[in-house]
Amino acid sequence: MSLIEVKVPDIGDFSGIDVIEVNVKLGDVIEEEQTLMTVESDKASMEVPSDLAGTVMEIKIKAGRQGLARRRDRARRSGGGRGR
Repeated sequence: MSLIEVKVPDIGDFSGIDVIEVNVKLGDVIEEEQTLMTVESDKASMEVPSDLAGTVMEIKIKAGRQGLARRRDRARRSGGGRGR
């Protein structure tokens, strides 16, 4: 099993984003397109989906964290779960 580091996507012109909600916890088996978290900038909010199926092995952020820099780490998960 290898760890895949997931990045916060670009949601527009912003200097930072807030993590509104983390929708997974350690050990969760997730599917492709499942929502991992909800983030918000001063211009937009969005649910961030997983691009792979797997198991959540590490979470580096918490809900309520403010000012994440663009493209900063948000979670890690391994392959080998349900789905592809």
